[in-house]
Amino acid sequence: MPTGAKLMAAASFAVVGWVLANFYAMNMPDASAAGPIREVAALVGAITGWKVMGPAVGKGYVEAAGAGVRTAIVLAVAALFLLALAEMLDNSVKMRYDGALEALLDIFQTMARRSGALLSVGVFGTILFGGVLGGLLTENAGRRWK
Repeated sequence: MPTGAKLMAAASFAVVGWVLANFYAMNMPDASAAGPIREVAALVGAITGWKVMGPAVGKGYVEAAGAGVRTAIVLAVAALFLLALAEMLDNSVKMRYDGALEALLDIFQTMARRSGALLSVGVFGTILFGGVLGGLLTENAGRRWK
């Protein structure tokens, strides 16, 4: 059921995803080859905001801030998974795998290899500050628009 809180969660975490992807792309070793990571992260942010943060409203502002941080962490992991999946699909088209299991395992190896770019102050600050702000905005929208 669409609500104002879910709409606010989708909009605010789409912005968090965009900012998170910008900080992530700056720390990537091949930042020029980031591709459409910003747009994908914004879309993933909208979906996770709607599905994870949207139903978590109505429990107070402190719980909303915690749920916002949780949503931002889910957003970062899901975006990293999609980045690794896209890289695996690109490698599989180039016939770099011997089998399907090797390709599937490479997704998680790529996630581990690419997670080093998440270790920056900008990314952690976006997850913490953006998650708290998105959670508070969603809780406020849930209280105003019932």
